[in-house]
Amino acid sequence: MPRLKPTTKIDVIGNLDLSPEKAVGDYIESKQQDVYFVKPPNWDSAGDSIELLYIRNEREHAAMLRLQDEMLENSKRQAASNASRIRKLYKIHAHLRKRFIEVNNFIKDCEDKRRVADKKIAEETALHAELAENIEKFKRAISELAEFREVLKATVDDLEPYETVIQEVVEKSEIFDSVKDCMDRCDALMLAQVEISRLEQEKFMEIEEMRKRMVKVTNEAALTVLGLKNDLAELERSYNKARSECLHWERILANAKDCVATNELNKDRALDGIRDIYRMLRRRQGRDPLFQRHEVEKELDFIKDEIELLKEVVKECNKTRAGTKRGYVEKVEDRC
Repeated sequence: MPRLKPTTKIDVIGNLDLSPEKAVGDYIESKQQDVYFVKPPNWDSAGDSIELLYIRNEREHAAMLRLQDEMLENSKRQAASNASRIRKLYKIHAHLRKRFIEVNNFIKDCEDKRRVADKKIAEETALHAELAENIEKFKRAISELAEFREVLKATVDDLEPYETVIQEVVEKSEIFDSVKDCMDRCDALMLAQVEISRLEQEKFMEIEEMRKRMVKVTNEAALTVLGLKNDLAELERSYNKARSECLHWERILANAKDCVATNELNKDRALDGIRDIYRMLRRRQGRDPLFQRHEVEKELDFIKDEIELLKEVVKECNKTRAGTKRGYVEKVEDRC
C-alpha cells in the first residue's frame, strides 16, 4: 500500500483532477451520453441519397411555408384583436382620465372645505375660549361687586351719623350752600393736602438729589484739582529735567562748536603751511605754482617728492663732507 494518494491523472470528460480509480465512473458516463457525441452509422447501413435528401428538404420547406402562413394569419388576427384592444384601452384611458380629473377636483374641493372648516373650528374654539374667559372675568367682577356692596352698606351705616352732623353744619353755617358743596370743599381740601404732601416729598427728594449732586460735583472738582496739581508737579519735574538736559547739551554743543572752530583753524593753518611750503619749493625751482589751493593731495605729493630729493641731497652732502674731513685729518696726521 503506498504511503501517499496516487497523483496520476487521466484526460476524461468530467472531473479532470480526480485520481484514475475515482474517474472511471465519469469516463463511462461520458461515453454513454449522445448529446455532444455523434455516433457514426454502422458499416452495413445504406446512406441517404441525394433524391431522399431533396425530398426530405422539400417536405421540411413545405412544412415551414405552411407554418409561416399559419403564423402570418395568426399575427393578422392578433393585430386586429390588438387594434380593437388598443381602441378599448384608449377609451378606458380617456374615461379614467376624466374620472380622475373629476375625483381630483372633488378631493381638492373636499380639502378646501376641510381647511375652511378647520379654520372656522379654530376661530370658533378661540372665540369660545375668549367668551369663557370673559364670563369668568364677569363672574369674578360680580362677586367682587357683591362684596363691595356689602362693605359699602356697612360703611354707609357707619357714616350715617356723620351725614347728620354735616347736615346740621350746613344748616347752621352760612358758608356752605348744601351738603354736596361742603363735601366738595372738604374733598378739595383733602386733595390740596395730598398735593401739598406730594409736592413736599418731591421737593425734599429734589433737595436731597441736589445735595448729593453738589457733593458729587465737589468731590469730582477736588479730584480734578488734585489730578491737575499732580500733572502740574509732573510737568514741572519734566521741565526741570529737560532744562538740565538742555543746559548739558548746550555745554556739549558749545564745546563741539569750539572743537569744530579749532579744527577748522588748524585745518586752515595746515593748508596755509602746505601752500607756503609748496610755493617756496616752486620758487626754489624757479617756477610758478601749478596747483590750486584746494588741490592738497597733489601739493603734498609734490612736497613729499621734493623732501625725499632733499634728503638724498643731504645724504650725499654728508657723505662728501665726511670724506673731505677724513682726508684733511689724514693730511694733518701725516704732517705730524
